[in-house]
Amino acid sequence: MNNTKYAWLTPVRVKGSRLSMTLALMTFAGFLVVGIPHGLAYEIANLQFPQNIIADNGQVYYIANANGDPGTRENKGFISTADQEGKVTDLHFIQGGKESVTLHSPKEMAIIGSTLYVADLDVVRGFDKNTGQPLLTIPFSQLHAESLTGLTVDSHELLYVSDADTNTIFRIDPEHDHAITQFIQDAKLSHPHGLAIHPRNGHLMGVGWDDGKVFEIDEKGILHELFVSSFFSGGFHNLDGIDFDQYGIMYISDLTAGKVWRIRPNLKKEAIAEFLLSPSGIGVDRVNHLILVPYLYAKGAEINGLERPSNDTPNKKKRTFSDYGLNFPRKDQPNE
Repeated sequence: MNNTKYAWLTPVRVKGSRLSMTLALMTFAGFLVVGIPHGLAYEIANLQFPQNIIADNGQVYYIANANGDPGTRENKGFISTADQEGKVTDLHFIQGGKESVTLHSPKEMAIIGSTLYVADLDVVRGFDKNTGQPLLTIPFSQLHAESLTGLTVDSHELLYVSDADTNTIFRIDPEHDHAITQFIQDAKLSHPHGLAIHPRNGHLMGVGWDDGKVFEIDEKGILHELFVSSFFSGGFHNLDGIDFDQYGIMYISDLTAGKVWRIRPNLKKEAIAEFLLSPSGIGVDRVNHLILVPYLYAKGAEINGLERPSNDTPNKKKRTFSDYGLNFPRKDQPNE
């Protein structure tokens, strides 16, 4: 196998079939999958404009569905649950317009204790992650924020939410009646979308929709631009999602370019999958070392294994289909 990057298989209607998983392996060469028995790629179908996936302790995945044009106020958004093999356990676990639930266009999510927080246009909503019952609503309309996109939580259980329209990131303190303060406002945020906390240094990281920007905000609140695309430099386009694995390796999704990128701690970047159909708010399951990729306009999602740094050595033997249990006949190559 050479180093050419291929597309993930576009999610199909029939989830989890042996044939579809085999085709996914044959057309997907960006990741070297390690330590995942049997199925190596799982597809989730029948979603409706999924905007984000997060993992809860490697056991449950929550998927935010806009269920229509993202950004509309139709109160028909919903959140699905799935297991780590891509089986949907409850398609409408939380459903806007049903049982006193209001949910328009759910974007990024975060979990603190038993509360699932969801960014939804001009509010952050809280639901019981076990029952789906609504618990609280944190309004942002008084702050003129109407396009809440990114949402993450730090080690002190403080929430951070980005507003793309006003180039602002707010901080929410759940321990003090969910008080809201402005963390940073800067045009250099480039209409921020996805947010994540760096697992090693605790810094707030994010991606900007404009300029294909990746930024970091340190403990002093200073903004550092790690990557900025321009007419001359090229690179990223419209970045939407960001997350980290347990080794501190960053993954970002470029929705319009159809790529998922891996950025190592030394800031070396590489496209590990391309020709994808609208990868949106990605997540990483750090417990099982899996990447979770929703496809906004394909109305599906995919779960794939990630390469581990211990296997990333210059003299490693190249993988073949037989390593994945696909015993196709092949001739040995010289100097392999």
